Amino acid sequence: MIRLFDRHQFRKQKELSGLWDFSPIDNKEEQPEDYNYQLNVPGCWENHPDFLTYRGLGVYRKNISLSEKTNLRLLFKGVSHTADVYFDGKKVAHHYNAYTPFDCILKDVEKGEHELKVLVDNSFSKESALHTPNDYYTYGGLIRSAAVEEINEAYIKRIEFIPYQENEKWKAKVALVLENLTENSLKINIEALLGDKYNLDFKQAEIAANSQLKIEKDFAFPEAKSWSAENPNLYLLKAKLYLAADESDPKSNVKGELIDDLIDRVGFREIKVDGTRLLLNGKEIRLLGFNRHEDHPMVGAAIPFSLMKKDLDLIEDLESNTVRTSHYPNDELFLDLCDERGIFVWEENHARGLSLEQMLNPNFDQQCADCNREMVQNHINHPAIVVWGILNECASAAEEGREIYKKQFEQIKKMDQSRPLTFATREHFKDICLDLVDIVSLNIYSGWYDWFSDDPAKYYQREKKWIDKNGGADKPIIISEFGAGAIYNFREPSRVKWTEERQQDLLDELLSYYLDQDEIVGTLIWQFADCRVSEDGIPGEPGTAGNAWFHTRPRSKNNKGIVDEYRRPKLAYQTVKRIFKDEK
Repeated sequence: MIRLFDRHQFRKQKELSGLWDFSPIDNKEEQPEDYNYQLNVPGCWENHPDFLTYRGLGVYRKNISLSEKTNLRLLFKGVSHTADVYFDGKKVAHHYNAYTPFDCILKDVEKGEHELKVLVDNSFSKESALHTPNDYYTYGGLIRSAAVEEINEAYIKRIEFIPYQENEKWKAKVALVLENLTENSLKINIEALLGDKYNLDFKQAEIAANSQLKIEKDFAFPEAKSWSAENPNLYLLKAKLYLAADESDPKSNVKGELIDDLIDRVGFREIKVDGTRLLLNGKEIRLLGFNRHEDHPMVGAAIPFSLMKKDLDLIEDLESNTVRTSHYPNDELFLDLCDERGIFVWEENHARGLSLEQMLNPNFDQQCADCNREMVQNHINHPAIVVWGILNECASAAEEGREIYKKQFEQIKKMDQSRPLTFATREHFKDICLDLVDIVSLNIYSGWYDWFSDDPAKYYQREKKWIDKNGGADKPIIISEFGAGAIYNFREPSRVKWTEERQQDLLDELLSYYLDQDEIVGTLIWQFADCRVSEDGIPGEPGTAGNAWFHTRPRSKNNKGIVDEYRRPKLAYQTVKRIFKDEK
């Protein structure tokens, strides 16, 4: 399943889910003689008994059959973490990052049988600046959906929809990005329809040979219904692309020949920061929720739709209204569900806990820029996303780090100015980037880690005073991470560390205090479910192994989930549910 709605009525698309041939390899030059395994796509190779902890290289293979000569678009929603794509033995694409989609265009592919191979690498090395040994696990494989599409001489690459209110009526800036695959310029006509009522009138355009064209226009939608948590109204936006007819031919269709279509889904909502308030459609909101990793012991990071729905069923049962996609862009199926159910989303790029030395890796800037671009361009139309976040717990206390934060915020603002920006800091009383954000976000583990030794209320007030003097005055605050570890079913009257009772007590205390502070517009518990963490490190690099986690990560897991890795509730579940319900 690619999305929760059909994206095409004209363009031919075929999902590539199912069994693929697979073989591990020792180096990128190796060509497997035999493929002795068949692995599921989407899926993680760790789900096979022979690859439970495998970190390295592997090749996936699948045959594609075409009934006629055509152009192809190969679409991959997520390959972990580096992919080299080969078509009939020729390399046609390279992509880094497990959590963002990519595609490639193949022109004039002959009819018949063709071989598609994807060489996948999930190893840690200096070449990988973002996928590092970390407090979550980097799996291997084609972890999200893949598809092949047949396209004509030009196609609609993407739709961008930015809603805004004017005189209490809805308008939107609608943009179409088109691509011409031919050696000649093409005149095209566009037909676009929002819902069943609004025809969007775009003028005829001309796309230069072998190039892209972005056309945009503002439209009014006076009777459109707003999207909100209570009423998550959604509209299909259908666009069709026509090759303009020869005006000298009286028999030609006025619109021309239909050559492509694209459907997206949008909602009308406006998110703004006003002083210390967070406003949705002019009304104050408070984000009550969880950080969530895409991780499950049965499927790794390849979360199927049924488990996505299960997670959101539990999150809604907890009276929560928000998910933070820690610490990477999420599968778009999950975002579709959040759109439908009115669940707010803080989506962030992929970088977690990186030191300044790691941020100065020669590949860091480009790998982050690619991730930011792919995240925003592909997910910009999701009304559920109300915050963009970057660079969780990175070097925001260093001057070089500040320049990196500033550069990435500027990149995102060029693509989307309709959402507030933030990052979650751990540089307490040292951060020099708080002036760059719309919302100040703090990861505070009062009561759990020794360096937060004060009484939680005294600690927060002390940090709040420092924030007001160092770039964060008159800004809303989100407590972006807080919590305590608990081993499922470890219960003792002593309420010692790692018991479910200790977690329950601490979350009760922290939530009750934070929700009593007017400037705090969000409380995001770390975390929704227990998740696997890295044990291995970068070969030849001392100090990079996951051994450092062991004394704080029993079972090689981050155990701060409100439910365990199998989604079994801990004692704190009912406590959090009660507090969130009272807050609503």
